[in-house]
Parts: sequence; structure tokens; C-alpha cells
Amino acid sequence: MNTRIAIPSAAPGGMDASIDAHFGHCAMYTLVDVEDGAVKEVSVVPSCPHVQGGCMAPVNYLADNKVKALISGGMGMRPLMGFNQVGIQVYHGQGAPTVSVAVEAFLRDSLPVFTVDQTCGGGH
Repeated sequence: MNTRIAIPSAAPGGMDASIDAHFGHCAMYTLVDVEDGAVKEVSVVPSCPHVQGGCMAPVNYLADNKVKALISGGMGMRPLMGFNQVGIQVYHGQGAPTVSVAVEAFLRDSLPVFTVDQTCGGGH
């Protein structure tokens, strides 16, 4: 599978960064380009504030950055629906401590798809 994955990360981001539990309040997004089952490139972009566009601002920001998959520990229902609408598949990170552990789980196809049942109330 060739794709770009976004992982909400603590600063400074990167493969060794810890994962922020909730995508909407992270410091950075670590973007991981995967080709033929291996990591090809890693980049880091700052988080996008909710100010303009509400919960959809980060969704659109990641879509603009050509993200096709997101690994997250938590999010509200509205952004999950937004990700689904823009073609970004969301996976539940299941408490992975670092970006590299989450990406390894993704590459092994062992992360479940994030469902509405796993969403939180959002906002905090």
C-alpha cells in the first residue's frame, strides 16, 4: 500500500515522538509516506487550530497535505465523519506510545478502523 499517514504527535514530532492522545489538540502531525510496505519519508507539520472552520479545520488541513490515513487515540464524532467524507481512513492507535510503534502496527495491518462508538464528546 502506498499512502501518507498522519499521526498526532508531541513536539518536535518524528518517528520517536510520543503520540498525542487526541488529534485535535496535538502539537504537531508526523506525516509518514509508506511505499511497498516500508517507510519512505517522514516529515512534520504544525497542528492546525480549530479557530477558523471549527472541527473541520484540521480535517481539511490534513486533506490538503495529501493524507490518506490517520492514526488517532481519540476524536469526536464530527471530525471522524469529516475524515470519512474527505477520504481519510481513521485507525485507532490503541495506546501506541510512539509514532514508530503506531506505524509498525499500521504496516502489520493490526490497527482497527476508528468507529463512531470510539468517539468522545470533543472539545477538551
